[in-house]
Amino acid sequence: MKAPVTTTDSQAASTAETVSDSPDYSTPSAIQAQNVTFADFGVREEIVDALRDSGITHPFPIQAMTLPVAMSGHDIIGQAKTGTGKTLGFGVPLLHRIVAPGEEGYDQLVAPGKPQAVVVVPTRELAVQVANDLATASAKRSVRIVQVYGGRAYEPQIEALRKGVDVVVGTPGRMIDLMNQGHLTLLRAGTVVLDEADEMLDLGFLPDVEKILSRTPAQRHTMLFSATMPGAVVSMARRYMKQPTHIRAADPDEGFTVKNIAQVVYRAHALDKVEVLARILQAEGRGRTIVFARTKRTAAKVADDLRERGFAAGAIHGDLGQGAREQALRAFRNEKIDVLVATDVAARGIDVDDVTHVVNYQCPEDERTYLHRTGRTGRAGNKGTAVTFVDWDDVPRWKLIDKALELGIPEPVETYSTSPHLFSELGIPEGTKGRLPQSKRVLEGLEGERLEDLGETGKRAGSAGRSRSGNRSRGGAASDGSPTPDRGTGGTPERDGTSNRRRTRNRRRTRGGRPATPPSEN
Repeated sequence: MKAPVTTTDSQAASTAETVSDSPDYSTPSAIQAQNVTFADFGVREEIVDALRDSGITHPFPIQAMTLPVAMSGHDIIGQAKTGTGKTLGFGVPLLHRIVAPGEEGYDQLVAPGKPQAVVVVPTRELAVQVANDLATASAKRSVRIVQVYGGRAYEPQIEALRKGVDVVVGTPGRMIDLMNQGHLTLLRAGTVVLDEADEMLDLGFLPDVEKILSRTPAQRHTMLFSATMPGAVVSMARRYMKQPTHIRAADPDEGFTVKNIAQVVYRAHALDKVEVLARILQAEGRGRTIVFARTKRTAAKVADDLRERGFAAGAIHGDLGQGAREQALRAFRNEKIDVLVATDVAARGIDVDDVTHVVNYQCPEDERTYLHRTGRTGRAGNKGTAVTFVDWDDVPRWKLIDKALELGIPEPVETYSTSPHLFSELGIPEGTKGRLPQSKRVLEGLEGERLEDLGETGKRAGSAGRSRSGNRSRGGAASDGSPTPDRGTGGTPERDGTSNRRRTRNRRRTRGGRPATPPSEN
């Protein structure tokens, strides 16, 4: 099979073009018009079989556009909307090159047991999702995939690396920790993937990413994937990639948002939001739902309120230990709960195809945050609904988001829990109240999933979830929904504030600017 003929301009950003006698993989619509399968790309038979066993036979557009270029070893900048299947776009070529233990050529490797590939991701949740997808695609081979990220004890990760590993998936902070301690070496990592590069930029991780790249071979296959392409990400690509092919998996007329997601925006009153939300959660056809909040306190409170109203809800935010976060994610994936209330920590890494609704309980900070939040629904070709609540004070911010994304909703309609248009637009049965009827309370809830003891660093596994003050958590992290990547070695605080200590301050009592009690005379 012939790979697409690509051209590269002086900015190291080219678009794949196909020759006339090759299948047309240049646009999503062209790909969908052809009955192309993973087997058509010359992928290892074991990978094709493993994917087929999981019900995956036909690649999504970003995968079909990426595979011919990646399989031939060219560096790639892959740009596609959230939820379009980027993980297998880089995962299949990566696994195709791996020589696993027991396979021909493994004993001839320069350093058997050292990582042959590395995937760098911004958050813990995304590390888990990517590693699981790679494990699914390599189920019929003995590829060893190790996850390394903060919040878990070092010892099991170090032991796994000592035993031998083929693919490392992790966050920048923990990777650098393990490299500095001599437990992780990437000198034989011939394939490097940077996933969600724009998020790593937002979190201030690009310097860490560059440190990781500097410790990989000069001759390597590099793939960078991102939903958006800020200037700093493009600059890094120019420095560390060799004539990358820039692949955009979007049709020209699609716009910024995924077209099968219905966008609904309401100007809601703060005291009525939970009531509105509770009625939305009883809409006809409503399945698994993610509710996004800007702060950790809000996420914890909304989850508590929904549980009190009878909904099977869980929360994910920075005041929870890693064990509690993973418990909530498992419960959500296994349908023990059907509502997940989260800060933006969960905007990357929740890979559940059948999320029907996303609710922005608080207006997102900017258009990129909006795209990543709403991208949790409408995945893998499914339809979805994105509802955004805009407070009166957030209307100017919303207008900027609306203008940037060309949504055409600059003035959200004023909406209350009794507004007739709320019921008609979202398919809520008339007469629905803000409490779930007893007859519909059928899910097990969080208790249906065991809370694991992960030997966590920093926070307790079952931290209550509410910070003690309005804007700061007890550990010192801002209650702003900061994501859960880790950072720093030993006593260095993790990025989500899990190991910060409260600073003690000596205060002197004063009266009118003078000491309340005069100093004693010597």
